[in-house]
Formats: sequence, structure tokens, C-alpha cells
Amino acid sequence: MPTHKIKAVIYDPNDNRFMLKTIAKPGLETPFDVMVEVSAVGLNPVDAKINHWVSMVEPTNRDIVGGLDVSGTIVAKGSQVYNWNIGDHVLYHGDMRRRQGGFAPLCVHDSRTLTKHPNISAVQAAASPCAGWTAFRALNDKLLCSIKESILIYGASGGVGSYALQLCRYFNFKTIIAVCSEQNFEYAYSLGATHCVDYQDPQIRAKISFITNAQGLDCIIDCVGGPAQKLTSTMLGFDGQLVELVSTIDSSQHQNMFERGLSLSQLSLGSGHVYGEKGKHSITQAGTKMNMLLEKQIICPPHITTITINDIPEQLEQMRQGHSKGKYVAIAKH
Repeated sequence: MPTHKIKAVIYDPNDNRFMLKTIAKPGLETPFDVMVEVSAVGLNPVDAKINHWVSMVEPTNRDIVGGLDVSGTIVAKGSQVYNWNIGDHVLYHGDMRRRQGGFAPLCVHDSRTLTKHPNISAVQAAASPCAGWTAFRALNDKLLCSIKESILIYGASGGVGSYALQLCRYFNFKTIIAVCSEQNFEYAYSLGATHCVDYQDPQIRAKISFITNAQGLDCIIDCVGGPAQKLTSTMLGFDGQLVELVSTIDSSQHQNMFERGLSLSQLSLGSGHVYGEKGKHSITQAGTKMNMLLEKQIICPPHITTITINDIPEQLEQMRQGHSKGKYVAIAKH
């Protein structure tokens, strides 16, 4: 194959599908960009649900290549890249607004949100940014968890939830409640949950009340969205805090917010790319800290299934339908 062409997984918005296609080799687009040779790329629900946010992608004539979580090596850099060198091994969470992601041998990214690659495998690293860095920001930046005792993770066996349970243990929460399917209870306990409740249990609120001695929860992280937001709000105690990771917070769903002293927060990890230095720092700070925790094996990646670039389109479709479990990482072949 000529060196000016590469094989990538692109998203076709006209047919709303993913497909393998030979496209032109990407180039640097800004002085702050680096080109990264991909070692491994993580698959996330946000990659599969591009149809919900494709309007945010920068308008050009080029195909849209997804893949936000990239482990790789810098092979070219722009004129304003001073802190990174060709040959550096890096890990990053990409900007969904750009078109050249990691579902390809080469991708392009803003150097200002790179992190130094942790001393773990490329596969383990690529499984961490979207889910792990989001979980860290939710606990460290939003919940001020050093003064909290009880927390509930709604959607605890998913990517973010798997990291969040371990981080709750790291931050010394006394009561860590995992809400997930009963078949995943053992897994949730292994990650640090002190209690597990089936998300389909009609007595879920009564059980949470019993666990918290009728005081309600200090904190909740909602990894599911939709109707879960209203349900979880009813389980918060006085001065309780909710971090919503999926849906936009609807204050009308949260009864007696003022008198209960509730604090409701939103968190979108990737939004940091477009909100100046403070936004970029929010990403790299979480990434650097999580990289250290992974290196020291204080936090471990969830179960990972490795695939090839050829498998990505089908796997993304499975993720859309909610039929996939655990974490999927595609290994690049050069």
C-alpha cells in the first residue's frame, strides 16, 4: 500500500454506520499538533454513539475517524510543540470535535492534552482514559470526597463504574454501594463495593435507606442517565451530592433541592479540550494521576477483550445495542 494511504475505520453519517476504508494519510493541522503512531485504541460508548454528537465534528471534506483513547508514539510534531519529542510514548483522551482519531494506524492530536505513557502495556493504558479519567474527576474534582462517607455508583459494572469503585476504595469511603445487575455483584465486590443492589430491584430505595440507617447517601455518581437521575436523587441525604455523567441535569426531577441542600454537578471529560488552559489542565491532571495509580497497581483496568482494527465496526454496533460487556481495545498492526 502506498505510504500516503492508510486503512481506517470511518463513520459515515449518511448511512449511520462504521466501515473500514482506505483514506489519505493525515497531516498536522495546527502548530500545537502531534501525529501519533497508534499502538492500541480503546472503544467507548461515546465512540459508538457518534450519531448523537456528529454535528460537533469540525466541517471538512475528510472522513470522520473515531477513536478517542489512544496509546502510541509521536512520529511528527508542529512548530509550537515544545514539551514533547518524536519518539515519546504517550497516552491521551481525544477531542470528539476533530476528525482524525485512533481507529487508524496514524492519528492527530493537540499536544497540550497529552500525558506521558504509564509504565503499563499499551492495551491496559488505552482502556483507561475515557472511563478512568472521568471517574477520577468525578470523585476528586466534583465530590470533594475526603469529607464524605457513603457513595453509590449507579451503573457500577460498566467502564466508568469499574474505575469509580476502585477509586472510592482509594479515597477511603466507608460505604460503597454498587448498583448493577445481580450477575455482576461478585465483580463489583472485587473492585471495592461494600454493598450491591440489583438495578431492577423494586425495593432499591428501601434497601439504600436501610444501608444508610435512613440518613440517605452523601454522594452518587450516575453512569447511566435517563430515569436513573430522578431515582438516584431520592436516595440522597441532607447536603447530598450527585454527579451526572450522561444526561443533562433536569432540576425539576430533584424534589426539595433547596431545603435538602442538594448539590448537582455535570461532568464531561472531553469538554476540557475547548475551554482554554483550565479545561485542558482538567484532562491532563486527571490523566497524570490515574496513570500513576495504574503504574502502582492501586487501580487496575477492568476485564479487557482485545480485537483488531477489522473488528471495530462490528464491535461499535454491538456497543450501540448494549450487547457488549467489559472493555474492548483494538491493537494496531503496522
